[in-house]
Amino acid sequence: MNSLLKRQIRKFLSDDLKNNEDITAFINAVDLSYNNFDEQSVMIQRAMAISSDELYVANRKLQKEADEQKEVIDKLKSVIDTLKFYNLKEDEKEEEVELTGSNLVDFIDNQTKEIVKMNKQKQSMLNELAHQNQELSDYAHMVSHDLKSPLRSIDTLTAWLAQDYEETLDDNGKNTLKLIRTNVEKMDTLISGILEYSTIGKNRIKVYDVDVNNLIEDIINSIYTPDHIRITKANLPIIKGDKYRLQQLFQNLIGNAIKYNDKAQGTIDIGVEDQDKYWQFYIKDNGKGIEETYFNKIFKTFEKLENNPESSGIGLSIVKKIVELYGGKIWLESKVNLGTTFYFTLKKSPNGTT
Repeated sequence: MNSLLKRQIRKFLSDDLKNNEDITAFINAVDLSYNNFDEQSVMIQRAMAISSDELYVANRKLQKEADEQKEVIDKLKSVIDTLKFYNLKEDEKEEEVELTGSNLVDFIDNQTKEIVKMNKQKQSMLNELAHQNQELSDYAHMVSHDLKSPLRSIDTLTAWLAQDYEETLDDNGKNTLKLIRTNVEKMDTLISGILEYSTIGKNRIKVYDVDVNNLIEDIINSIYTPDHIRITKANLPIIKGDKYRLQQLFQNLIGNAIKYNDKAQGTIDIGVEDQDKYWQFYIKDNGKGIEETYFNKIFKTFEKLENNPESSGIGLSIVKKIVELYGGKIWLESKVNLGTTFYFTLKKSPNGTT
C-alpha cells in the first residue's frame, strides 16, 4: 500500500520535483507514518477485543456468584424447618432428630462462613476488574496519542506541499494531496471514536436534569442538515442523565438518519413515550431502510453496511453502550426503501449514579 501511495504521489509531480530531496524526505515520512499507524491500529483493536472478552467472563462469574448467594439466603430463611433433614443419618427418621440450639448455631455458622468467603472472592475479583479497566483506559489514551502523531505529521506535510508547490502541481496533483488529507481526517475520527468507546462506563454516571428539547435543538443547530430533509420532534421531557453522553446518543442516531436518507423529501421524527420506570424514545426516518439480516450486526464495533468513507463503523456501538450504561436497551424496525425507526429506553433513575 505504501508503494502504491509513493507511486501515486510521484505520478503527479513534474520531472524536476521527482528527484527533489525535500519531496523524497516527505514521501519517506508518509511511508514511516503509515507503517506506524498500521501496527498501532492492530494493537488497539486486539486490546479492545481481549478486554471485551475478559469483561464478559468476569460479569458472567459475578452473576453466578450472586445467584449462589441468593440460594444461600433462601436456605437460611427456612433453616429451622429444614435443619432436621440436614442432620438425618441413614438409619434415622425425621421425628427422631433432636432440634437443639447447638445444631442450629453450627448450621448458621457454616453458612455464614461460606457467605463471607464468597464475598471476599467477589471483592477480590471486582478490585482486579477495576485495575484491568484502568490499565485498558491508560493504554487506549497512550495508543490514541501514538496513532494521531503520524497523522498530524502527514496532514502538516501535505498542507506545506500544497502551499509550496501550488503553482507547480496540476489539478490531479492537488486532488491527490486533498485525498490524502481527507483520509487522514477520517482516520483521526476513527481513532477518536475508538478512544471514546473504550472509555464509556469507566466512571460512575453523572446525573442531573437534562432538558431533551434543548438538547435536540442544540444538535440540530450544530450539524449540517440538507434543505430537503425536515426534522420534527414531539414535546420531549426533562430526564436524569449526563448531557455529554446523551448528546452523543441522540447526535449519532440523528446524524445517521440524515446521512442515509435518499429521498427527495426526507423526514426525521423524534418522539418519546412514558413507560413507567423508563423513557422510551424513537427516531424515525423515511430513508434507505435496513434489511432485517443486519439488525444486530450494525451495533457491533467496526461493522458497516456500506463502504461509506464518512462512516467510522463505531457510531452505533457507542450508542448501544451508552443506552446500556443507563440501564436501557435499543432495537429497530425497518423496511428497505421505506425507512427505519430506532427505539431505545433510558431508566428514569439510572443505577450507579452520582
